Amino acid sequence: MDNDILLVTGLILAVFAITSALRSYSDGETPRGAAVVMLAGGAMVAWALSQNPGGYTVQDIPRAFIRVLAMIIG
Repeated sequence: MDNDILLVTGLILAVFAITSALRSYSDGETPRGAAVVMLAGGAMVAWALSQNPGGYTVQDIPRAFIRVLAMIIG
């Protein structure tokens, strides 16, 4: 699997997990599902960072999103 896809998917999962965890905390529940998804997203991001030969910089993240969207569209 392409490293950009792993990075983008992991970041999207982490953002959704954070919002889900905040909702669970505000409802007084334990965010077990959010924790699992956050762990999976973090693992995907860590794997993408370790497998990319040059690594990713902050400027590369929007470019990775664009490359993944271009792959999906075209």
